[in-house]
Amino acid sequence: RGDFPIALEHGSQGNRIAWKVEIEKLDYHHYLPLFFDGLCDTMHPYDFFARQGIHDMLEHGGMKILPVVPQLIIPIKNALNTRNKQIICITLKVLQHLVVSADMVGEALVPYYRQILPVLNIFKNVNVNTGDGIDYSQQKRENIGDLIQETLEIFELYGGEDAFINIKYMIPTYESCIYN
Repeated sequence: RGDFPIALEHGSQGNRIAWKVEIEKLDYHHYLPLFFDGLCDTMHPYDFFARQGIHDMLEHGGMKILPVVPQLIIPIKNALNTRNKQIICITLKVLQHLVVSADMVGEALVPYYRQILPVLNIFKNVNVNTGDGIDYSQQKRENIGDLIQETLEIFELYGGEDAFINIKYMIPTYESCIYN
């Protein structure tokens, strides 16, 4: 529809986004929440645009990311509340990237843990039991239980001094990766 300054570029290395404008010049308050809204999409190419658009913007955003964090909470919450394992895995990877993308973003998310973490508490212990088989989802980082643990540890590491207490309140079985 022309709402986004992007196009799909097919290459020998796979698909990528061709940006029609320099990413640094984008209005982050407008576009980043729109891309986060796309986390719920499962249809190609919209799912790809959402994921890649978010990662590209987080990569180049720097200080523009922090002021937009409050606008990202509802799209993140909506994506997690789909309870679709594929969407949750993608959202967790995006959350990890978001937290490390700029200074203070991890701390800015702490007040929103009560909205983000309840769904993670439900899926925290969902791991694939294959007996003596091989679980390839670990290689692709699609094992939801492991991804949740990894995300919570990143939240704790980057969330400042109040992060652990807030995570523990929402997910009582969480063990600190700093204090233990």
